[in-house]
Amino acid sequence: MLDYVPNPRRGELYLVRFAAPEFTSLCPVTGQPDFAHLVVDYAPGETIVESKSLKLFLGSFRNHAGFHEDCTVGIGRRLFDEMRPQWLRIGGYWYPRGGIPIDVFWQSGPPPAGLWLPDQGVAPYRGRG
Repeated sequence: MLDYVPNPRRGELYLVRFAAPEFTSLCPVTGQPDFAHLVVDYAPGETIVESKSLKLFLGSFRNHAGFHEDCTVGIGRRLFDEMRPQWLRIGGYWYPRGGIPIDVFWQSGPPPAGLWLPDQGVAPYRGRG
């Protein structure tokens, strides 16, 4: 369950970032664990997500069988639909299993004009290269 609280800086344009470098879910085909580094950026509207509830929500995926695309987009969509921020993006940087890393990105639309938007800071997977 996700909890939302009133935005203490309502009316200001700013960016909030949550990074979850140890996100886990289960492969729906094999049941094996999948690991990702998730980065959620959003420009708050009327509310912000309460961080402990977000941590517990993300932790609940440990027992969830879902493809990388479904997990990443589903988390972003749920936060956007419930919190109603001005803008939201999520990057799912999935660690390879079977030799193929899969990165999944979703955003709610173009960012608001004037929003400082730093790089998500996660390097693409390079293997041993």
